[in-house]
Formats: sequence, C-alpha cells, structure tokens
Amino acid sequence: MVEELLTVAVAAGAAGAVYVAAAARVVKQYERGVVLRLGRLRGAVRPPGLTLIVPFVDRLHKVNLQIVTMPVPAQEGITRDNVTVRVDAVVYFKVVDAAAAIINVEDYRFAVSQMAQTSLRSIIGKSDLDDLLSNREKLNQGLELMIDSPAIGWGVQIDRVEIKDVSLPDAMKRSMARQAEADRERRARIINADAELQASRKLAEAAQQMADTPAALQLRLLQTVVAVAAEKNSTLVLPFPVELLRFLEKAQEQPRPGELTPRRE
Repeated sequence: MVEELLTVAVAAGAAGAVYVAAAARVVKQYERGVVLRLGRLRGAVRPPGLTLIVPFVDRLHKVNLQIVTMPVPAQEGITRDNVTVRVDAVVYFKVVDAAAAIINVEDYRFAVSQMAQTSLRSIIGKSDLDDLLSNREKLNQGLELMIDSPAIGWGVQIDRVEIKDVSLPDAMKRSMARQAEADRERRARIINADAELQASRKLAEAAQQMADTPAALQLRLLQTVVAVAAEKNSTLVLPFPVELLRFLEKAQEQPRPGELTPRRE
C-alpha cells in the first residue's frame, strides 16, 4: 500500500514538473508577453519575469520594446523643381502597445518600412532641391508626422526620422559647382570694389588735409625718404613736389629789385 502511494506521488510530482516546464515562460526586461488562448487575446500584457501559460492552449508572443533602427532604402524621385535625386533615410521607432502590435498589424516592422518608403517618395515630390540639401530638419519633421500617423494604430511610436544622404546626377553636381564658383567670384569682385571705394575716400581725405596743411606734405616726403633708405638700395629716388617747382617758376618770373620790367610793344 505504501509503495503504491509512493509511486502515485512520484508520478504526480513528475507530471507536475513536466507541466510546470511546459507552462513556464520567461519574459525579458525589454520585452512584453501577449497571450492568445485558442486564438483570442487573453488578459493583460504579461510583464517581465517568470510567467505561466496553459500548455497546448495558450500561445505566448514576445514583443521587443527596444528602439529599432531601420534604414530606409534609397528612393529615386523628381523634386518639385524637376531634378532627379536619390534619397535614403533612417527611421527610429519602438513599440508602445504590445497587444496592438500583435493584433492590429501582421508584421509591424514590414509595415513601418513600407510606410517610410512611401512617405519618403512623397516628401521628395513635394520639396525643392534646395530644401533637400539645406533644410533637412523641417523635412525630417514632416516625414516623421507622415509615418507616425498610421503607426499609432499599430502600437508603434516613431521616435525620429533622419534623411541620411541625397545623391545627385553628375551633371547637376557640375552645374552646382559652377554656380558656387561664380557666386564666390562675384562676392570677391564686390569686396575688391568696396575696398577700392573706401581707399579712394581715404586718399581724398588725405589729399584735402595735405592741401590745407602744406607742412604735412613735407613730413610725408621725409617719411617716404626714410622708408626708401631703409631698403639699403644703391639708388635713392627722391620725389620732388610739383608745388615747389611751380613756386620756383613764379619766383623766376618776378622782377628783381632795381630791375626794370621789359615793356612789350
């Protein structure tokens, strides 16, 4: 009798161990468990840790809640200003509702990928080339809104979207290079012209100042002589003021004291 009880107890214990082994599931910290009992959603989402299900009746689906980095394949399109470009992007998203991610959509990763590609092609057609090259922040926000709107019903939240690269045709690259070169040359000419204008104004002010003060011209002459002499040249070129020549001519034309001015007949 005792042996039969022991046998039954051992058999029950073994059956219990097999049942627990078949029913026990481990949900990781970054996961949530969704239980379907005979095809129907059963109870709330299972939290991380050890959880039990009914073997052969319940089915546990584990959903990862980590942020997923999904590259969007390069999409070719024509911008609003009729330029053919290829644009690729990166989508960062995560699951916020595990039950909706399992029930409402067949494969939420594939759905997000297809929606991202479609939205990217739509953004290319609505934007100009200059916006794609220099105003990416605004385009990223618009692309994020376009993807996030349907993704809310899938239990997915779009964290951010970034346009990674914009590929242009070689002919367009050469045209943009010529345009940038011409623009830089234009700015260089404007800067040189502005410098000449400022220099001419300063020279005019200096000439006016020297005309009002003749001694300033003599000081400038001495400074020029000192600057030339510092070069240790064998030949020294000494500027001679034209005003001094005119003064000597006038002094030569004036009659000396005691001389009679010749009278012209």
